[in-house]
Amino acid sequence: MEDVTTHRLIDTGIRRGPERAYLVAVEADEQEGMWGAEDSLQELEALATTAGAAVLGRMIQHLPQPDAQTYLGKGKAQELVALDQQLQLDVVIFDDELTPTQQRSLDKMLNARVIDRTALILDVFAQRAYSHEGRLQVELAQAEYRLPRLAGSGTYTRQAGGSLGGGGVGGAIGVRGPGETRLELDRRRIRSRISALRKEIEEARSQRALQRKQRVAQGLPMVAVVGYTNAGKSTLFNALTEAGVLAEDKLFATLDPVTRRLLLPNNQEALLSDTVGFIQKLPTQLIAAFRATLEEVIEADLLLEVVDISHENAFEQSETVHDILEELGAAAKPRVTALNKIDLLTDPDVLDPSLYSHAVPISAAEGKGLEELCAEVASVLADTMEQLTVLLPFSRGDLVELFHRRGLIAYEEHEDEGTRLMGRLPRSLAGYYSPYIQPPA
Repeated sequence: MEDVTTHRLIDTGIRRGPERAYLVAVEADEQEGMWGAEDSLQELEALATTAGAAVLGRMIQHLPQPDAQTYLGKGKAQELVALDQQLQLDVVIFDDELTPTQQRSLDKMLNARVIDRTALILDVFAQRAYSHEGRLQVELAQAEYRLPRLAGSGTYTRQAGGSLGGGGVGGAIGVRGPGETRLELDRRRIRSRISALRKEIEEARSQRALQRKQRVAQGLPMVAVVGYTNAGKSTLFNALTEAGVLAEDKLFATLDPVTRRLLLPNNQEALLSDTVGFIQKLPTQLIAAFRATLEEVIEADLLLEVVDISHENAFEQSETVHDILEELGAAAKPRVTALNKIDLLTDPDVLDPSLYSHAVPISAAEGKGLEELCAEVASVLADTMEQLTVLLPFSRGDLVELFHRRGLIAYEEHEDEGTRLMGRLPRSLAGYYSPYIQPPA
């Protein structure tokens, strides 16, 4: 692939409005995964727009691997410096996570601010986090991202206490003396904040675990809605539950999980939980910080994956979701796939359900295919339940009623000794029936 540089000349006078951004990517020979640099930059532009920037252009360089010092090769780096001056850029956004060394080198070369994909995603998350727990998780991810980058910049060579530290030998005239460097002080403050944030998040995690335990005690199966960001998860969630969750045509429109009851076609109830969207190159800091929230996925009985089947990278997006689920230890869970946005398909032949697990074509926005989707969810959930035959004494009408509400009854008969039931129950409830289990007929 040839190196590509594109930009748009616009008015460079006094201005108001969104920040002027330029996007940069390296397509490396050893690049893993199915995403090309052009597709990745297209997504980066959507992220930048979501963050409030106006993207003026993009640059792609083909290299064996990103340069250790400046990410780009020397010639492209100088071209970027010239573009920075010509377009009067506010920010240059790099498609990979920059090392601290690359960050410092680029900061010295460019007048515009230098950020990478990780910092941009964190910024979008910061704008989208509304709950207290969500804000804590984003702040933790930002703090852990910034900590190793507090080095080498002139910002941190000044003194918090009037010295360069270390007993007054060396340093600039007029600032010698004992004290703690600004860099050391900032590091200590961030570490202290990280510790406090982790404690608060752990308390929220404990509260969430208690709520989950109470739900499990009810014997309601958990279905977690997962998928790539902007695939239509919240739109589907609203269509199935009338929850009124924010649903916008933007990346990461909602970060805070919401759980609602869902009545399936076989009259079985389930709990449906909307979760944060995934994205390629999702920062490890975010996965770690949001682990408490993502436990809704880890603890679910079934995953309902939403795929934007109209997107040109639909399969690659689904593979990214699978990779992140694997990292969470949830990839092997039973899964139903909602192939969403069929109303946007211009060529129906591109729809190949065989590529996905238990796939059902739907349009969440238009309400198409939702009955079939719920039927498939009910069918797959039934396979996760325990098959039981029980003989319940007439005094245990409460257990008969519970079986009806939470289980799937295949056979019921009233006998002299009590009520014989055969069917499936959530495993969490099977213990209540252990004294009354009968051999299969």
